[in-house]
Amino acid sequence: MKLLTLTRRALMAGGAALALGVSSLAPAMAQTPPGVLIVGQVAEPQALDPAAVTAVNDFRILMNVYDGLVRYASGTLEVEPALATDWEISEDGTVYTFTLREGVTFHDGTPFDAEAVVFNFERMLNDDHPYHDTGPFPLAFFFSAVETVEAVDDMTVRFTLNAPYAPFLSNLAYPTGLIVSPQAVMDQGAEFGRNPSGTGPFRFVEWRSNEAVVIEANPDYWDGAPELEAVVFRPITDANTRVAEMLSGGIDLMVEVPPVALSEFQGDAFNIVEQAGPHLWFLILNMREGPFTDQLVRQAANYAINKTALVEEVLEGTAAVAAGPTPPAFAWAYNEDLEPYPYDPDRARELLAEAGVENPSITFYVTEGGSGMLDPVAMGTAIQADLEAVGFDVTIETYEWNTFLGRVNPGLEGEADMAEMAWMTNDPDTLPYLALRTDAFPDAGGFNSGYYSNPEVDALLEEARTATSQERRAELYREMQAIVQEDAPWVFVANWVQNAVTSDRVENFSLEPSFFLLLDDVVKN
Repeated sequence: MKLLTLTRRALMAGGAALALGVSSLAPAMAQTPPGVLIVGQVAEPQALDPAAVTAVNDFRILMNVYDGLVRYASGTLEVEPALATDWEISEDGTVYTFTLREGVTFHDGTPFDAEAVVFNFERMLNDDHPYHDTGPFPLAFFFSAVETVEAVDDMTVRFTLNAPYAPFLSNLAYPTGLIVSPQAVMDQGAEFGRNPSGTGPFRFVEWRSNEAVVIEANPDYWDGAPELEAVVFRPITDANTRVAEMLSGGIDLMVEVPPVALSEFQGDAFNIVEQAGPHLWFLILNMREGPFTDQLVRQAANYAINKTALVEEVLEGTAAVAAGPTPPAFAWAYNEDLEPYPYDPDRARELLAEAGVENPSITFYVTEGGSGMLDPVAMGTAIQADLEAVGFDVTIETYEWNTFLGRVNPGLEGEADMAEMAWMTNDPDTLPYLALRTDAFPDAGGFNSGYYSNPEVDALLEEARTATSQERRAELYREMQAIVQEDAPWVFVANWVQNAVTSDRVENFSLEPSFFLLLDDVVKN
């Protein structure tokens, strides 16, 4: 049976199973085919071009289609070889020379070599590159230290940085560092994001909008052919519908299970998988206009929200209360002296009175679901109630994930006073550098959507990313965390333990601290 027929049969079986009703079905009754894994995603991807996307929802597909020069070793955030077999770093930390893996081809049949690597990074970093315009929110900040990329010979590539940059290797392992086929980019142009070609364990087959992205096994994969025949990623934006599909057997794997639904997957028919990682769920506050321009009002919001209740009641104990902008998973850089803002509504009222603000009106953007957003509608409603209890007047506006990003990422000015957000990061540098620096305002290409600006924080972050000593980096990050917590540009809510559920037909699946889905070793009976 042809692959497309097989995957479409799987989708039809899942839909039919759901239509019959969850309560009357055992998961196996959906009869999705063996060897084809059906994954319930939280949203439609924005694109399948690593240079154009920012959301973990999209990364979960990309990591199975592409490779980077390096990757994270299984179960860790430690870097190991991938398309590069080894590398050398100059004594001053500014030159990285990579030896590339021989005999690798892109899915379109063109060879992987040093020129392909040069094309990828010049496309990302050079404004005048003919294929530079990948989308409105590229993560080129990850490689802003790169001054030149050179092909030394066919299988050797050299990066020269403008200064030592400690997160460089880790960032190469992140999806922004994935290597795409130059020929496919040139052939597809603006449509490459819907017709991707990489070197990964799975090859792109088709993308049916709002229905499925289908990838098939790459039998010639350099690291061994996958066990699965194909993977189908289905966008199911409503969490209750994803749960129903999982219970009915319409999907084989569900990510970001709502905490209130976990109890439904107890028993032999399902496997619940959990994995801690560097995650922060927070509220961006608009510091350019509106009530949150006043630090006292921002601190009031932090005191007003009962984060312990959110974690224990809404999230069913699947997270911990956050104390600042750095996740505790980065133990070496985390400031353990910081205590979360306590729940103190009386203190919140006092601060509002001190600020001379009465019943401040707040427009609050909430998403229906997205990467690591932790039951966002229920969380948003509870947060609204807590803020209104101390005198805020909060209006919620709810949006589908990609629409939500389109409103929040360009900046909250003229849009909202507050917005939910979550980041899963790979290094203590990533989130604050991309979302808390003055030079990371949206009009400069960053993600500082609330327009926070503190020159002292800027200086600490700049020094931290160039420090060659991890001990010194840790000191700088801990100092940064204390300042940011006091400035309160965000409400620091929770650090999540990610989860997923698989059916009992799925074997060899595990979650990664990186929050990516790596499916090349998964088996489905």
